[in-house]
Amino acid sequence: MKKLVVLAAVASLAGCAVSTEQLAKDGNWYQIGYQDGVAGHTQRSYKEMSALGGVNQSDYEQGYSEGVAEYCNADFAYQMGLSGQNYEGVCEGTEQAQKFRMEWQRGWSEYNLSQ
Repeated sequence: MKKLVVLAAVASLAGCAVSTEQLAKDGNWYQIGYQDGVAGHTQRSYKEMSALGGVNQSDYEQGYSEGVAEYCNADFAYQMGLSGQNYEGVCEGTEQAQKFRMEWQRGWSEYNLSQ
């Protein structure tokens, strides 16, 4: 199981190797959205996206939705909190929202006790 988690983390980092600016220049709004979602960031505003160049909001939203679906896996929430990762509330409204929040909070509390 640990190997699977490590491989998933490495794969996520490999996808982040290209800068957001380069992805926008290439018109790859799906990947920008996916990276934002899988990192647990709140969705960018249209104004923020427009600052990067020509926006394809539909592609961004599709990528974002898929990234958030991966991020909101409650099985990893405890570890995220334990490692000190902030939670921006992106899982609210998803099927695992409550379990995710509870597991993240449990890890976050332990993280803060160790500081």
